[in-house]
Amino acid sequence: MLSGEGDDGTEPTRSDVHLVESGSFNIVIPVSGELAAVRQVEIRNQLESRSVITEILDEGTQVRKGDVVVRLADDEIRQRILDAEDKVKNAQSDLIAAEQNLEIKRSARESELEKADLAIELATLALQAWEEGEVVKKREELALAERTAEINADRLKQRFEEATRLVEQEFLSRDEYEQDRIRMIEADARVRQAELESFLYESFQHRQDEARKRSDLEQAQAERIRVEQRNDAEIIRIEADVDSRRFSLQTAKDRLADLRTQLDQCVIRAPNDGLLVYASSIQQGRRGDNDPPPQVGTELRPNELVAILPDTSEMIALLKVSEALSGRIESGQEVVVYSDALPNVPLPATVQSVSVLAESGGWRDPNRRDYTVRVRIEADPSLGLKPAMRCRGEIMLDRVEDSLWVPIQSVFREGPIAFVHVRGDQGIEQRSVRLGRTGELQVEVLGDALAVGDRVLLRRPAADEVSIRIPAEELAAARSGPPEGVRRTGGRPGMGRQGTGRPGGEARGGSTSKATPGETTSPATEVRDKVAAAEASVEVDVDVPVPVEVETDTTPVAVETPATAASS
Repeated sequence: MLSGEGDDGTEPTRSDVHLVESGSFNIVIPVSGELAAVRQVEIRNQLESRSVITEILDEGTQVRKGDVVVRLADDEIRQRILDAEDKVKNAQSDLIAAEQNLEIKRSARESELEKADLAIELATLALQAWEEGEVVKKREELALAERTAEINADRLKQRFEEATRLVEQEFLSRDEYEQDRIRMIEADARVRQAELESFLYESFQHRQDEARKRSDLEQAQAERIRVEQRNDAEIIRIEADVDSRRFSLQTAKDRLADLRTQLDQCVIRAPNDGLLVYASSIQQGRRGDNDPPPQVGTELRPNELVAILPDTSEMIALLKVSEALSGRIESGQEVVVYSDALPNVPLPATVQSVSVLAESGGWRDPNRRDYTVRVRIEADPSLGLKPAMRCRGEIMLDRVEDSLWVPIQSVFREGPIAFVHVRGDQGIEQRSVRLGRTGELQVEVLGDALAVGDRVLLRRPAADEVSIRIPAEELAAARSGPPEGVRRTGGRPGMGRQGTGRPGGEARGGSTSKATPGETTSPATEVRDKVAAAEASVEVDVDVPVPVEVETDTTPVAVETPATAASS
């Protein structure tokens, strides 16, 4: 910066003039956000009932793996363990009794089946003895009785015939004759009786005896089946009872194991190294979440979050980027992060990812859309970085090497013409320039409109200060076509870069202001106001950002830059 003539004809101050130089500068996106840990572990109340804190470490303590963080009251759980142990013993006794009952029943089943098998065997032998012995014997007896009766009847008949001759010859008395006749009649009756007995036996008695014997065998066989089924059913019932007792025992053991686990969980240890942060600190500021920090006597709900243990050895930054610039960020880009706690310590980082969906600005700014950029920080753990620390960062998009550049606030526009004010021997000259890539504070100048050493004004001069203006013919020729490097979208105002499909034309950060001739305005204010208006009407090339037309009078140009887009 050099001194020069001011608005009132005096030498301008050093901050009013910039010497054009050739050099390099970075094209970055300034962003802000907060730090977070790559890994963090939640500490929760793992008990199944409410519990009371009896001991807790102070927040901010750097704990090691295995350190006791929280102790909870365990009196109630110990009493439950005693009750559960009694239930286990009772269940074991019930199971043993049921198993013994099962063994007794199985033994009784075998005995009853053996008894039933014996009855079947006896019935089988009785049937066989009857068929092969009693029947044969009975038939022989009947046949013998019938044969004997027939022989006796024939003998008595012959005797009677002999007695008849003797009576006629009066050698035998009449009384003896009648006795012989009676004996003959009795013999005939015994013959018929023997035949009848044979008939009755074969027709009825044999069949009855056979049916009885076979029925006895069938009944014995059926009784064995009934004994087997009855005992099997009883055994199944007892086995089910044993299974139920075994399940009750296992349930009691599981419950006892759970209670012992619950007792162990009354002492909460750090699962890994980390910084102890109370859950109340995380939830502060949320509506309805104003719980006091946990302390001795605080009652915890089941599964209630008590604290977190972020691993501060590996940190990331969650940076917010406006929707208009999110498409220019890619994984692997370099980032420099500055923590508010260490504002003078640059932290090298790398972009890991960009969120898929944008987040709304909430009730404060419902039209705002921000994307979260996850950045991996390479920092020494001894720096003491902590989650939720505010930070700012610069995402490296590109670098301009060995090119002429001027400060962004020195560029103005009249119609489609971008120009600067150059102080020369003849006064202040408006000189049109062709712009290239734009950084946060610098803009690249293409062509030979400027040379190294030219002095450009960093303010808008008064109307009577300008000695040489851009020719009207050049202005008219420029107005016949679109500005260089600018594409009219042809769609509704408010659309962002071509191909992104994201709205970016809303004037974020406040309304624009128009300066009147001769009025001194802050260059930063002019740039911010004109960028907001320019985004609503034009589409700027991503690779080569250029100035765009905002007003037809001589006002500072509004140049799209990563800095202005991010600040909105």
